[in-house]
Amino acid sequence: MASEKEGTANGSIRSLIASVSSDAQALLKSQAELTQAELKQSAGQAGGVGGMFGGALMAGAMGGIFVLITLAYVLVAIGLPEWAGFGIVALLLLIVAGILALVGKKKSEGIEGLNRAKVEWQLNKEALTGHEPTALPPAVPGGKDVAAKRGRKS
Repeated sequence: MASEKEGTANGSIRSLIASVSSDAQALLKSQAELTQAELKQSAGQAGGVGGMFGGALMAGAMGGIFVLITLAYVLVAIGLPEWAGFGIVALLLLIVAGILALVGKKKSEGIEGLNRAKVEWQLNKEALTGHEPTALPPAVPGGKDVAAKRGRKS
């Protein structure tokens, strides 16, 4: 009779361990999917910012070309002093380049990166190792705390 109870207890422990292992695998798989989704979103945002900086670079390069063209045509057509003719065109193109660079810089500040995934990985690591959850920043600036959402202390 004692060995039957022992066998049943060992079977229960085995099923509990198998269940915990299965749950941990599912949790880690969902974490990997979350990380991939955040990487795709951040890459898309970074591509847009790269386009803005590319536009700024092109406008700056065109400024150099137009400086040379302006120098040639302004001297011949209008008779302005050399510095005034090419200076006006160069200044306008540099203003455009500056505006594009500022817009690109502003957009780059909005890229979140992997904030939510970092918080989730940290929470899962602490849960699996048995440590108390540490105080973590909100996953999204100005958003709700992931730890609080999951019912944990933050």
